[in-house]
Amino acid sequence: MPQAKKPLPKEEKITKKATARVVKKAPARPYIAQFSFADENLPAGDRRVEKKLRKTLSAHAYGKLQTNLLHVQAAKWFPVIEPILAAYGIPNDFKYIALVESGLKVGISPKGAAGIWQFMPQTARNYGLKVNRHVDERHNLRKSTVAACRYIRELYGIFDSWTLVAAAYNVGDVRLMRQIHRQNQDNYYKMRLNRETGAYVYKLISMKQILEDPVKYGYDKGKSLLAMNNN
Repeated sequence: MPQAKKPLPKEEKITKKATARVVKKAPARPYIAQFSFADENLPAGDRRVEKKLRKTLSAHAYGKLQTNLLHVQAAKWFPVIEPILAAYGIPNDFKYIALVESGLKVGISPKGAAGIWQFMPQTARNYGLKVNRHVDERHNLRKSTVAACRYIRELYGIFDSWTLVAAAYNVGDVRLMRQIHRQNQDNYYKMRLNRETGAYVYKLISMKQILEDPVKYGYDKGKSLLAMNNN
């Protein structure tokens, strides 16, 4: 039978009260520390980066984007994309490139890029895809993902930073390297890039947040839609 606790000596009571008074709550985690891309953190304490991230997340909330197609496409594509990324040693976050590039409008861009990875014809051929009058493997999910992985691995060999690789995927390795040398800066978040490339990684992070916590951003689809990805 449990016994009643004996009253503490007066001295011990005083000590415990004093100890209780000095206990402080752990400092709140900085807002920007909640986010990352491919396990590469955003620069803490950078107000410009935080402001830009908040703005991009807001732009991707359901009230602005108003579509659940992202979740439908992710449920269809990710089970194919994820194991291929893993086989090539590429961080899982790169699957969001497919959604940013073509999640809402799979097809051929005005410039001629096609498929979920939006390959230009010659780039697609360079990485093993058939593109001719009869066949266009840019539209083959598995084959185009393998080609994208080969391209991404090559970019990583140049930049040694997954964040810069994502930026280079958007703007091209030659253009990005030119800016690195011109600005003497290789931190994506501190570089001054063209509008599209300067927003690209922020869009990837926003897409990641929407897919991982859709309800928080106003979508009515929960994680159950993407449960198959973890099977």
